Amino acid sequence: MTYSFNFMWLATYYPVIVKGILITLELTIVGGVLGIALGILCAFVKLYGTAPLRVVVATYVELIRNTPFLVQLFFIFFGLPALGIRLGELEAANIAMVVNLGAYACEIIRAGIQATPRGQFEAGASLAMSRLETFRHVVLVPALQRIWPALSSQVVIVMLGSAVVSQIAAQDLTYAANYIESRTFRSFEAYSVTTAIYLILAILVRQAMAGVGRLVFPRRVSR
Repeated sequence: MTYSFNFMWLATYYPVIVKGILITLELTIVGGVLGIALGILCAFVKLYGTAPLRVVVATYVELIRNTPFLVQLFFIFFGLPALGIRLGELEAANIAMVVNLGAYACEIIRAGIQATPRGQFEAGASLAMSRLETFRHVVLVPALQRIWPALSSQVVIVMLGSAVVSQIAAQDLTYAANYIESRTFRSFEAYSVTTAIYLILAILVRQAMAGVGRLVFPRRVSR
């Protein structure tokens, strides 16, 4: 029996796919921006915070990095209502992505900061800067420039991992693929198109991150 490929359903279901793409991008942008911000904060606390705060951040990082993202998502969406905290599908998905990326970004950024030459810290101190001012104006930007490719890759990984948010009925791209497959029974076509779109999105997100890196961290012209 020869399988007959049929992609005619695209004309009918393309609004569902477009909506899924937009929600996936929204999750990626919110998760990326807030996740990196959380990672910077946690990296600062882990390196320069008080002992109790360092313990809290270290516990958070180890907990998130050593548990599946799907379990974290289910805990936020299904577990928190037991404590009276009820969230919508997209709210829970956004929070889960921010919390997940924040833990990984913390370790990536911490590694970049620890690779900063000691002289930069001493230069900040010689200018009578506080520890926070030295971190913000002297250490952070070079550290981010150093680890930006790794951070960009982590954002892409989180974007691809967002496919599991369809498990809580968040209408992302994977939800759209499941919806279309359940109505057309064209599994191969539905998921091959979805795979191609995820590939394109991953490339676009990586290029966007590279563009942000070139804008924020311009290369120094060597003399």
